[in-house]
Amino acid sequence: MTGKIATFAFVAGWSAMLAAAAGSTEIGDDGLHKQDWFAITFRDIAEDVETARDEGKRLAMIFEQRGCIYCREVHEQVLVDPEVRDFLTANFVIVQYNLYGDEEVTDTDGEALTEKTAARKWGVLFTPTIIFMPEAIDSDLDARQAAVAVMPGAFRKGTFLDMFTWVSQKGYESDEGFQQFHARRIRERNAEGQINTD
Repeated sequence: MTGKIATFAFVAGWSAMLAAAAGSTEIGDDGLHKQDWFAITFRDIAEDVETARDEGKRLAMIFEQRGCIYCREVHEQVLVDPEVRDFLTANFVIVQYNLYGDEEVTDTDGEALTEKTAARKWGVLFTPTIIFMPEAIDSDLDARQAAVAVMPGAFRKGTFLDMFTWVSQKGYESDEGFQQFHARRIRERNAEGQINTD
């Protein structure tokens, strides 16, 4: 009986390690979870918007912080999903910001900031927070004023993907707000018999 218990414990432990490894992501020196498809830029937001536009994409900035369990969930449960990853890499340039970081940032109004002073200026309070930028920049506005949408907090796959889809389709220019769009997409997924991931 002892041998069976030991074998079971070994198999269970090994399975748990494999499951953890499958969903784990790299953590950088700054303590933030990383995706190898996140863009590395000089954090000049007007330049990043222009670069994204030249590639036929939109700029999204994601604020995270060391030890953020919600950031970890987004990285390990949402961003690793092939459907999410493929949609985001096809339609967005995503730049990661550290809520308490000291890397230099050039705001859309030209002000030089650090990541942490940019977060304060733009009212970023939670991590993760994703700021979606327009296709063109008005230099009279700072990034928060120019943003077409902000997603504060961690969400499951359905909500996350719907927000990126809504921005990609310029839903913010229509009469269908995000909540209406999201509710419609849930109904469509249910009608198609898809598993609820919202």
